Amino acid sequence: MSLKEFSNLNRNKTILNLCKDTFDLVVIGGGITGAGIALDASSRGLKVALLEKNDFASGTSSKSTKLIHGGLRYLKQFDFWLVKEVGSERAIVHKLAPHLVLPEKMLLPLIENGSYGKWLTSIGLKVYDILAQVTGDDKRQMLEKKEALKLEPLLPKKILNGAGYYAEYRTDDARLTIENIKTSLNYNTIALNYASVEEFMYTDEKITGVIVKDGISGSEFKIKTKHVISAAGPWVDDLRTVNNSKKGKRLHLTKGVHLVFPYDKLPVKQSVYFDIPDGRMMFAIPRGKITYVGTTDTNYIDNKDKVKTDLADAMYLISAVNNMFPSIDLNLDDIVSSWAGLRPLIHEEGKSASELSRKDEIFTSETGLISIAGGKLTGYRKMAERVVDKVVKLIEEEEGRQLKECFTDKIPLCGNGFKKFKHVKKYIALIADRIKPDGFDTHDAWFLVTNYGKQTETILETYSILNDDDKKVRLAKAELLFCIHHEMIQNPMDFFIRRTGRLYFDIASVHYLMHPILEEFKTIFKLSDIQIEAYKKELENEIEEHSNFSLERN
Repeated sequence: MSLKEFSNLNRNKTILNLCKDTFDLVVIGGGITGAGIALDASSRGLKVALLEKNDFASGTSSKSTKLIHGGLRYLKQFDFWLVKEVGSERAIVHKLAPHLVLPEKMLLPLIENGSYGKWLTSIGLKVYDILAQVTGDDKRQMLEKKEALKLEPLLPKKILNGAGYYAEYRTDDARLTIENIKTSLNYNTIALNYASVEEFMYTDEKITGVIVKDGISGSEFKIKTKHVISAAGPWVDDLRTVNNSKKGKRLHLTKGVHLVFPYDKLPVKQSVYFDIPDGRMMFAIPRGKITYVGTTDTNYIDNKDKVKTDLADAMYLISAVNNMFPSIDLNLDDIVSSWAGLRPLIHEEGKSASELSRKDEIFTSETGLISIAGGKLTGYRKMAERVVDKVVKLIEEEEGRQLKECFTDKIPLCGNGFKKFKHVKKYIALIADRIKPDGFDTHDAWFLVTNYGKQTETILETYSILNDDDKKVRLAKAELLFCIHHEMIQNPMDFFIRRTGRLYFDIASVHYLMHPILEEFKTIFKLSDIQIEAYKKELENEIEEHSNFSLERN
């Protein structure tokens, strides 16, 4: 799959291209669902425009638990259809991007008076394997207490009865989103971030276009289109309101929070899915230099554009971790980072936040606005297929065009040049050998490959021609240049948070790299000292907000 120029340095040209044609489909929302829709629709032959009001993946799609998982908890709700679909999808998405969707064994401790008993867990995981079509070494195992403690010595010996051991996949949700968008460019999608749909245009009471506000210049422009899909996540009902079509079912937003700790503070040997005292379950997942834990599931009615981890969230999660891992004594000062996001679920009267279904739902207004909400990260590709099927059917009926069936299960995402996951591991070792003479280690190679896949070659080519004496800075600048030219970043937050995940997974590197990266931004985007100082303050505020939970601050 070729790597196209995808840059805000060409923003004016992109906007001109959006204004001059009539599109088959405008997709509103540049999260994982919108990205999946853009790839599906454009690969079938539709002319597609994708618009995102902030940065791509800046909403829910950079704030999940970052697992492509089969939804074991939904077995408890007897939601077998959902388990079957997302379970099957895991293997497909892994095949599409094996560098980005990584196998992750999960340990499910069985404790006295816990949510899962031994017999039911054994049966449940067996059903899970069957529904998710799990094969080979990934099939579930039931472990005795001694075996479970060998895998994870931090588990509570006194109340531990054994464990279930099964397969999941881990990802970076924001990078999965951007790679779907970049792949869709090869099928002639035009995508633009910082572009907010303010109003719809109508002809004979049917939508025939959108009025868009450019978040960079502040100017407005119009795009003509035959169809519109809103995949705006938590903002779906806002757009239905603009369209005067918010009737019947509505969204129910819940907040999910994750905390990040240095690995040596929570040195779990592998991922654990465990009980917490209030009857819920949560994850502890090691990732490079850190371990992150989550998540909460609470109703949310506040500002959707500024979702924060508050002190109560942090104390709840810390208490849960300390309860399951008695030798660990985490406190607020141990938190190095965090993130908080919203789940756009479908409201069901009388159900609590954690009881709400994770199924997706499609709403179609009389004016032609198609909205999709609900669903899970794992099921994004099937969600896209279902909603694009509706548009394809309309176009075939109205225009007599014959369009392709969905084949996104066979389209490798950008960065995938691997036939099997073992080739990813070999490539990481190869990159580690190449960069070792410059003082880098295996973790640096792992970071590059699991973020960019074979696109690492482009980054290292740029690295080889830069001149900084500080090689860590030089490599970060090579990354930045790649992201500016091929991943449409507009500001340092796009780079540090969504394209590289550094604010979450390596916050110390943000402090270290802040000055040289800001200087590079100043040069490339021709910014003033005042603009750079504003970016610096914004970054410092982001660091403070995500990492400081001291009682003095709160």
